[in-house]
Formats: sequence, structure tokens, C-alpha cells
Amino acid sequence: MVIDFPSPMIPAAGRADVFTRYLDYFRESLLEKTAALPEPERRASRLASGWTPLELVKHLRFVELRWIEWGFQGRDVGDPWGDRRDDRWHVDPSETLDDLAAALRAQGAHTSEVITGNDLDAVGAPGPRWDGADPATLERICFHLVQEYARHLGHLDVVAEIAGGPTGE
Repeated sequence: MVIDFPSPMIPAAGRADVFTRYLDYFRESLLEKTAALPEPERRASRLASGWTPLELVKHLRFVELRWIEWGFQGRDVGDPWGDRRDDRWHVDPSETLDDLAAALRAQGAHTSEVITGNDLDAVGAPGPRWDGADPATLERICFHLVQEYARHLGHLDVVAEIAGGPTGE
């Protein structure tokens, strides 16, 4: 699914609409770029840090889970760090791009529902996500998610360029 860049020239219904548009765009751009890579490139790392494009897809799903469900909503999510093993990102060989993409899109749909169904000034529920600190507002969490996606999508651009895949907007 291709989503147009959420240009500031396109009117928005409000701040929540701006956040959801950017997150939807980044999510789909990440999946499009990953899907354009040959399967071996999706599972291999071209960087010294060792992460793979599939690991990045899984990581961003868990980023949304940690910040929206575990953090803002204060839900018990089982293993909020399920994208990690031995202190690094991990994708099991049985996990496919289709499975990871479906999980990311489902998480994204939940994120959008939370963003549009709450006041952006609402403060997150107290809980273990905050490690003793005061919970953040939903708006601060949204800004964090946008920067997380933008930063990692730039990382993926570098990997895709090296691998001969699509880059940029």
C-alpha cells in the first residue's frame, strides 16, 4: 500500500491527524523499502551494528507497543522487549516479512485509534514503562514515535542504497 507524503501543504483536521498521517507514511515506507529488497538482503546486515531490515520492522512494531500500550495505556503486554534476544534485535528464521508487516500494521492501527481517541495532552498511565519517572503526555509519545521512525527510515535508506534497493521519499 503506497501512502503519499503528508505534506504540510495538505490541510489536516488537527494535531492527531498530523501524527497519524506521518506514522502511517513512515510505516508503509519502511515496509515498501523492505519488501523491495531480495529476501537474502532482508535477513542480512550490511552494517557494523549488525541489524537486518526484518529486525528493524519487528523493532518498530515493538517500539509502538512499548510506548502506546505498555506506556500510555499502562497495559500488561507480556514481553515488551520481544524484539530483542541477547541484548540485540532478533527475528526468528520462521518469521516472514508478511507476518512482521501484518503485526506492524495491526500495531499501527491500534496506535492510530489511541491517538485519535484521546486528547494529546492526556498523561500516560503510571506503570513499569516509565521506570519511576512521571508518565509522558500522548503528544510527547507521538513526537518520540515520529523521530524514531524518521531516524530508522533514514538508516534503512543507507542499507537499501548499498543493496541496490529504493531510497528516499
